[in-house]
Amino acid sequence: MGSNPSHFKDCGDNCPVEMVSWDDAQAFIRKLNQKEGINKYRLPTESEWEYAARAGTKAPFAFGNCLSTSQANYDGNYPLKGCSKGTFRKKTVSVGSFSPNGWGLYDMHGNVKEWCQDWYAGDYQGGSVTEFTGSASSSTRIFRGGSWSYEACDCRSANRDNFSPDNRVNDLGFRLVRAE
Repeated sequence: MGSNPSHFKDCGDNCPVEMVSWDDAQAFIRKLNQKEGINKYRLPTESEWEYAARAGTKAPFAFGNCLSTSQANYDGNYPLKGCSKGTFRKKTVSVGSFSPNGWGLYDMHGNVKEWCQDWYAGDYQGGSVTEFTGSASSSTRIFRGGSWSYEACDCRSANRDNFSPDNRVNDLGFRLVRAE
């Protein structure tokens, strides 16, 4: 549905797409919904994203209190306190290179951070899994998940940050949800 904007392409069609702005993701979603003849694909809400990343756990990561570079692609030179150092790959790796979380979702911690539907709101206390948060008066959108360039603490299920919706960087992409 267009050309691949990604900086990293050495894993071919299995690379996560990055260098995608929130606006680019919305354009892709519009095209996909039109192609499929439905209006069910969208970005996850911030709450949906965290709920899916945690996969029913309460630990910092779906895998427990520590994250290793055998579980996710991040800068392993900076583990959480009390956890082991690992590899720093300095780029994205093929989607699905690591085991999924308990709900079968891959790469929720690391590889590329992911846009969410929500506008940024300073405080986030969770909330309804499907309600959008933030205010349309905000100028930035939420992303979650950490990336290949992030320290372990920034790949936690609860970690959140924001960018302008037109921002493109080589460690930010998106995943879709299909609403029923």
